[in-house]
Amino acid sequence: MNIDFQIEALEKQKFSKYFKMTGSELGKIGAYLFSADQNPYYPCRVSLSDAAPGESVLALSYEHHPKASPYRSSGPIFVRENAESAGLQPNEIPEMFRHRLLSIRGYSSQNIMIEADVIAGTALENAMNQQFLNSEVDYLHIHNAGPGCFNCVVRKA
Repeated sequence: MNIDFQIEALEKQKFSKYFKMTGSELGKIGAYLFSADQNPYYPCRVSLSDAAPGESVLALSYEHHPKASPYRSSGPIFVRENAESAGLQPNEIPEMFRHRLLSIRGYSSQNIMIEADVIAGTALENAMNQQFLNSEVDYLHIHNAGPGCFNCVVRKA
């Protein structure tokens, strides 16, 4: 049985203020703006696509799991300066996941991790389905397994 899912990108407006800051202001909050030098390498959490060489990319720490839980967490993310928020259809998987080693984590409605796996990006749909088959899994987080960076939240559609 396949379970419908919805991948959620981060909203563009959460990050627009950072692109108006000077390098010094960004540095004070531990963020920086740079030009992408290779592809695929800098996965944007707003567009859910990799930055192209020459694109301006913001690197900053983002609290991706702000829940009252032992799993409360933040970490580094990339946001393309001219990114538009990805408007994905149910069951749509962005290409940027296909060529990465991913960590998929299933959380209960109490925000406790109850499932976890490391998979090739080509196996993402099956892995999400397997975790959602556990009736206690309320939502998923997808991370890049090597660097551990947060990618997105996934919910049942």
